[in-house]
Amino acid sequence: MIEAIQNQLFEEISFVENPVYEQIIQDIGWKKFSIIDDFFSSEIVSHLRQSLLNKHEDNRFKKAAIGNRVNELIVKSIRGDHILWIDEMTANTAESLFFNQINDLVSYLNKTCFMGILQKEFHYALYPKGTFYKRHIDTFQNDDRRKLSFVCYLNTEDWKPENGGELVLYLGEKGMEAEKIIYPFPGRIVIFESQIIEHEVKPVEIERFSITGWLKTR
Repeated sequence: MIEAIQNQLFEEISFVENPVYEQIIQDIGWKKFSIIDDFFSSEIVSHLRQSLLNKHEDNRFKKAAIGNRVNELIVKSIRGDHILWIDEMTANTAESLFFNQINDLVSYLNKTCFMGILQKEFHYALYPKGTFYKRHIDTFQNDDRRKLSFVCYLNTEDWKPENGGELVLYLGEKGMEAEKIIYPFPGRIVIFESQIIEHEVKPVEIERFSITGWLKTR
């Protein structure tokens, strides 16, 4: 009993408030989404982008489908990206740095907000020129475990808005703008509630790179 109390006190003393994580929590609580620039350093972004390109050159990507892994269907008129799932257990150096920061964020969210996030899944996404992803929501009829959707952009430092590939969040709640247009600048992350916010990726003019994933309950 005494040891349990000591451990609890130690955890409380060792807890350090993270201003970036607190901003994410505040944003999601108020408007159901958060945009953070430079969440990952330019060095990590560069290494992740190179990892994506290397694996794409090795023909390890596949055309993305709609639906979950139980019920997949490739429909080019809805989405055109190519993806590769990332396994944390076999992650390379850059991917391990990515997961370390994600795990730290998840731990913080569970500790401060009791979100109950128990699982996560992430994949690389490459959008060739002219591709897009029509308006949709990140939940399924046979699987509602996705709590938060997460996008990290891996584009080059000279990315321009005219390159296309914007993420559009459809909001329309009282007191908020109906749409939020988000440009895929490198190092930027977007987190939003998976079961609430519809969104789409506009057509791209040059290849667009990202990591997309979900933080899941149960």
